[in-house]
Amino acid sequence: MSAKGKEAGGIVVIGLGRFGWHLTDSLVKLGHDVLAVDRNAEHVQKWSGQLDRVAQADGTDEAALRQLGVADLRRAVVAIGASVEGSVLSVLALVELGVPQIWARATSGQHAKILSSVGAHHVIFPERETGERVAHLIVSNLLDFVEFGDAFAIAKMRVPEALAGQTMSELQLLDRYGVRVIGIKPPDEQRFRYVSDRLELRRESTLIVEGTIDEIQTFSALS
Repeated sequence: MSAKGKEAGGIVVIGLGRFGWHLTDSLVKLGHDVLAVDRNAEHVQKWSGQLDRVAQADGTDEAALRQLGVADLRRAVVAIGASVEGSVLSVLALVELGVPQIWARATSGQHAKILSSVGAHHVIFPERETGERVAHLIVSNLLDFVEFGDAFAIAKMRVPEALAGQTMSELQLLDRYGVRVIGIKPPDEQRFRYVSDRLELRRESTLIVEGTIDEIQTFSALS
């Protein structure tokens, strides 16, 4: 177990379908200690060579989860998507075990309400969120996009052609376009860094910009 995993108290992910696997893989790469659980022997066998801790067990069975030590973990993610009943029963089992933070995947609004009512602390809609993000990328010049609600977002984009060669102080982006540049990666550098008023925007540089969705879309379309 990594130091970060010990500090975080460990995480259990129940359900190793496509979403559950990618989530587990991402958490492990971030340095967290993850226990992956799935009742399907094929899923467990498929990922056992890539995960340190993976167990074949019924994620809806409180006794089975207790035996695996889930009651000692601080966070749990119910990644089950194919069965509404299974995801709800899994959340109930985690509530009975006293897991402090329970995240659960929902496939519909009604499903989300049920999960919240039985004790899930956070409900996520991975398919919906991915669809919204991809839609913004398709119809704009954005390279990446994250929406935070209330029409506010952070996006990654190339420097608009019309602004290349000008400094940040000259552009006054917040006043003129309603956006704020919070990071930049010049074409000859590997990492993003903070911007300064004297910084000149170069062609092919990559920006991290925050603002409302409409303002970001308008800004990215400048040519």
